[in-house]
Amino acid sequence: MEYSASLKATMVRRMSGPDAVSANALAEETGLSQTTLSRWLREAGGDKVSAMKRKKRPRDRSAEERLALLVQAAALREEDLGAFLRREGVHQAHLDEWRATALKALGESAKGKPKPEARQLRELKKELHRKEKALAEAAALLVLKKKSRRSGGTGTTTRI
Repeated sequence: MEYSASLKATMVRRMSGPDAVSANALAEETGLSQTTLSRWLREAGGDKVSAMKRKKRPRDRSAEERLALLVQAAALREEDLGAFLRREGVHQAHLDEWRATALKALGESAKGKPKPEARQLRELKKELHRKEKALAEAAALLVLKKKSRRSGGTGTTTRI
C-alpha cells in the first residue's frame, strides 16, 4: 500500500525528538504496521541506532578532532564542561588520556619528566664526544710518531 509523504513525515516526527513514541506504541495507536513505521524511521535517519552510529565514539576520533576537543574543553568554565562532554559524547577520562598523549608526543610526560629516548640520546651524544676526543688524541700521537721518524729518530717512543 502506498502512503502519502505527509503521513510518513508525521509518523517519523512522532517517533523522533525528545518526546518520541516507539514504533510499537505508534503501530497500536494508528493501526499501521510496526515494521513499516520502523522502515520509515530508518529511511529518514531518525532512529536512535542510526544516530548513535553517526556519532563518533571517542576512540574513532582523529588526532586533529581530539586536539580540537582538548582546546575547546580547556577554554570552558567548570560548570559548562559537563554539558560540553555530554554533547560531544566523551568523558573526562578521555580528555585526560588525550592530554597525556599530546604531552607525550610533544616530548614530555604528564609529570614533566623527559622521555627515555631523550635521555638515551643525551648519553649517546656524550659517548660520541668522548670517543671523538680519544680518536683525535690517537691521531695526534700517530702524527708525532711519523714526525719523529722523519727527523731521524729511532722510531721508538719512550713509554711513560
